[in-house]
Amino acid sequence: MTVLDVVPDRDAKTLTLTAEYDAPVERVWQLWADPRLLERWWGPPTYPAKVSEHDLRPGGTVVYVMTGPEGDEAKGFWRVTAVDPPHSLAFDDLFGVPDAPAADLPVTRAVVTLTPTGSGTRMVMVSSFPTSEALDQLVEMGMLEGLRQAVGQIDALLTA
Repeated sequence: MTVLDVVPDRDAKTLTLTAEYDAPVERVWQLWADPRLLERWWGPPTYPAKVSEHDLRPGGTVVYVMTGPEGDEAKGFWRVTAVDPPHSLAFDDLFGVPDAPAADLPVTRAVVTLTPTGSGTRMVMVSSFPTSEALDQLVEMGMLEGLRQAVGQIDALLTA
């Protein structure tokens, strides 16, 4: 398992995931940049994602649907705010679809940073929440374990 840590911080209103991979930064970046690769890990194993739109430019949108084992769907999208390939990506992460975001779920701001290590890449993803209660809400929905499981699938893709 490459996930080193998933740490919620109520005071800072953040959730920080740290992972390391035995692959160069450029290879790890491709897992974000290629929608077919993103589909293979964005979402826990029991809720695989299908990406229908993928524009990783500032102002671009990534739209996806995760489908559960009973056929239930969780729709989501990103509004891309900054990109510096292959080193960083920032986006607002929303539930719902671009024309109808879920009003009862918070918007999070995600910043992903890829940095080289002596033997590969360290990925840090910091999700910032509007309030500590919003962080609590998504943690209670299973975000920590879901994120750990989703990112935990990356190793297999890097060795394929």
